[in-house]
Amino acid sequence: MQIKQVLNNNVITVLDEQDQELVIMGRGIAFGRKAGDDVDESQIEKTFKLDDKEMNKRLLELLAEIPLSFVEVSEDIIQYARKHTNKKIHDNIYVSLTDHIYYAVERFQQGIAIKNALLWETKRFYPEEYRIGQHALSIIAEKVGIILPEDEAGFIALHLVNAQMNEDMPVMINITKFIQDVLHIVKFHFGIEYEEDSLAYYRFVTHLKFFAQRILNHRTQKDSDNSLFEMVKTNYSRAYACAQKVQSYIQKMYQEQLTDEDMLYLTIHIHRIVQKKEENS
Repeated sequence: MQIKQVLNNNVITVLDEQDQELVIMGRGIAFGRKAGDDVDESQIEKTFKLDDKEMNKRLLELLAEIPLSFVEVSEDIIQYARKHTNKKIHDNIYVSLTDHIYYAVERFQQGIAIKNALLWETKRFYPEEYRIGQHALSIIAEKVGIILPEDEAGFIALHLVNAQMNEDMPVMINITKFIQDVLHIVKFHFGIEYEEDSLAYYRFVTHLKFFAQRILNHRTQKDSDNSLFEMVKTNYSRAYACAQKVQSYIQKMYQEQLTDEDMLYLTIHIHRIVQKKEENS
């Protein structure tokens, strides 16, 4: 195995048998070496192979700029996350999370505090990812020697959610705001407080995550069984009236027209969450 490119003393690239580029890391693996030299395989600590060419390019740029220790911290967090969740985490997390942690530590050392405006919502909507984010802070403290504020646990949680949905951070922030706004509409329409540990609430938030993703990406959904929609609209008239308010909000904020299929599922989820609340009251 020969070196294709030396990024720094600790990072090189090579070509595998299929002529695909691999990123290889190891302390001092490139010291005194150049392209075309053989790789000392005993020094290999980590191998990356990102199928997305654009993501691979970003990873190479990042690894050339930051210390190896931050890649190791990020790797520890990602492995912990994959062990403690059954959700698929996209490889883009290696770029986004490593980059975020490096600059979060750098900002902290410069005395620059960034407040997380979505911390409360992140705790509510993504509790599993937030717990992983909290553990990530302890990993950073152990490896880097810096105790970052709780806000960073929320930021790390959103990076994990991004990697599950394979979305960029600004998109994830917009999705979270969308969920928050719709929940407020339903809450104030019925004058209720949510039971956030209930299955109905979990299902509703999960539906809103993917609903928001589609709305923000302007992906239209085709209508299917119109007779079912008419039945739901009649039988769940209170929930449908609330769904119409959500529809007006989406039209105003995102210039998207909801289909009967959208309104069908929205009405059913609203009905379930309100019915569950009223049953328990």
